[in-house]
Amino acid sequence: MSIPQGDPYADLEWAADDFAPPPDEFEPPPDYAWGAPGPVAPAALAPRARDFTGVPAREILREVFGYDDFRGDQADVVDHVIGGGDAVVLMPTGGGKSITYQVPALARPGTGLVVSPLIALMHDQVDALVANGVRAAYLNSTQGPAERQTVEQAFLAGELDLLYVAPERLSAAATTSLLQRGRLSVIAIDEAHCVSQWGHDFRPDYLALGDLAERFPGVPRMALTATATRETHRELTQRLDLPTARHFVASFDRPNIQYRIEAKNEPRKQLVSFIRSIDAGSGAGIVYALSRKSVEQTAEYLRTQGIDALPYHAGLDASLRAANQSRFLRDDGVVMVATIAFGMGIDKPDVRFVAHIDLPKSVEGYYQETGRAGRDGDPAVAWMAYGLGDVVQQRRLIDQSPGDRGFKTRLGQHLDAMLALCETVGCRRQNLLGYFGQDSTPCGNCDTCLQPPETFDGTVAAQKLMSTIVRLQRERNQAFGAGQLIDILRGNKTDRVTQQRHDELKTFGIGADLSEQDWRGVVRQLLATSLLVARGEYGTLALGDSASDVLRGERQVLLRRDVLGRRGPTSVRRTTVSEAVDPGDRDLFEALRTWRASAAREQGVPAYVVFNDATLRALAASRPSSSADLDGISGIGAKKRETYGEAVLAVIAAA
Repeated sequence: MSIPQGDPYADLEWAADDFAPPPDEFEPPPDYAWGAPGPVAPAALAPRARDFTGVPAREILREVFGYDDFRGDQADVVDHVIGGGDAVVLMPTGGGKSITYQVPALARPGTGLVVSPLIALMHDQVDALVANGVRAAYLNSTQGPAERQTVEQAFLAGELDLLYVAPERLSAAATTSLLQRGRLSVIAIDEAHCVSQWGHDFRPDYLALGDLAERFPGVPRMALTATATRETHRELTQRLDLPTARHFVASFDRPNIQYRIEAKNEPRKQLVSFIRSIDAGSGAGIVYALSRKSVEQTAEYLRTQGIDALPYHAGLDASLRAANQSRFLRDDGVVMVATIAFGMGIDKPDVRFVAHIDLPKSVEGYYQETGRAGRDGDPAVAWMAYGLGDVVQQRRLIDQSPGDRGFKTRLGQHLDAMLALCETVGCRRQNLLGYFGQDSTPCGNCDTCLQPPETFDGTVAAQKLMSTIVRLQRERNQAFGAGQLIDILRGNKTDRVTQQRHDELKTFGIGADLSEQDWRGVVRQLLATSLLVARGEYGTLALGDSASDVLRGERQVLLRRDVLGRRGPTSVRRTTVSEAVDPGDRDLFEALRTWRASAAREQGVPAYVVFNDATLRALAASRPSSSADLDGISGIGAKKRETYGEAVLAVIAAA
């Protein structure tokens, strides 16, 4: 992955490839040396039963996808694009962005072109479309010449409904020539935030997509993303040259996700306690860590605690990564421990929790990563443990960045916003939505709503800490990190304290009323508000620009008191998939799940490509006895009724 010049993470052991999907997940440059021919996927190119050109959008939705009606803004987006209009679509993960370009691609003459950043994402979406009877295919580096030629010929013959390509491949002159010889119905640029250098997944290859209107005049274009601040929204619109596009901005709220954040105190033990507390049942989970070493150690620790955990990072052998990802997608109850190399291309709907054991770099990244939980709409939890060390490390990396001042400023703003979310005494969801420019009221379902944090007037504590920093600098020309400062304030006569004669300072012992952990909370919160700044390789602390106002007593500092060891709220709204099923239908539901798992293994696709849990629940509740009874069940279109109808009816009849 190309990253902005001066990325502070680029020279670390865990490096840039851990902050993006592994290199082989991306499309290589156009001159990539093709390997041996791969198998052609004839099912993807098979003739469909019906030409949907000109068919009403809702009829396509029912017959192909098995849904009775659109959700939210979907209908307006679809109608606008079918009419030939350009669109910028901001919808949260799980909000149904794919439908907004897949339906127009079927309704308009020609082939829908989807620009997708990840190979894994292309494969998953094509698998799901083929299962619904859509003629879908992709062009990427996993294919040999024979398969690629088959796809190209199908496109030129007008035998494809949707074609997925990466931005690198679309930039190639040969690809443009191919596409100009055929007919395009719509161009959809997925994960469009990647074009913005303000965003968290900046990808320079997206910058070349601004001339699509010139290359393919008259074809409606769409930019779609689940993650965009006002600045990112503005920039992607400008860079993709969509000045007359209609903008559809849905709510960023994911009400089924509960946000929980706590201070680090043996984070792996906290993680195990969290996983056990939510009773995820057969649902899956994702745990994010910053370094490869931490990923592997955490996965091993979870396994020693009886949790089925697998590691995933860019340093693992490609075959092992693929095997672990396959298990995560196909098996129930698997926890993937990963760097953020894992996730963007994962469309698994039943992830019951996403956990972070390190502080994310930005709210955008945090929102997108946590959005991988609960895509099916069932309750899910986003949990995070973070500590002072996370803050100091990231501040240090920003300071050491070779990037220009503006780039460092943006990184600092991202971190400040992330800290503000962690340290808020108010509703976390309200803070999160506010970052994306959306007003809201307290949700009543995050940790700070269910267990409001204890707050106290921290002005005196802040003054004591700041005074110690000033005395060390003026009297000794010294600067230290949080650990030494806390020892001085608490009056701890450690070897280092006595060697430095810090027990002679007037501030020695004046902070004994607070615990070490409370002091770390004070430091962390003062860093979050920029009253303190961390400098240099060792994260020594210095006063921020507004610290003098606090020292003079002209500014009050209100702080939250961390409650360590706090488990999640006992009244957490949590429902496992099985608990969402009526007790009388659970045996049938589990029988359908067993059949689904077997069918998915036989076809080599994730279970949700066959049917999602909501469809299985509907089948268990309605107990259809004939093929006609399958009509109207959400998620069962004509193709799936034809493919799976008899098998499903047999399972129900045997129950």
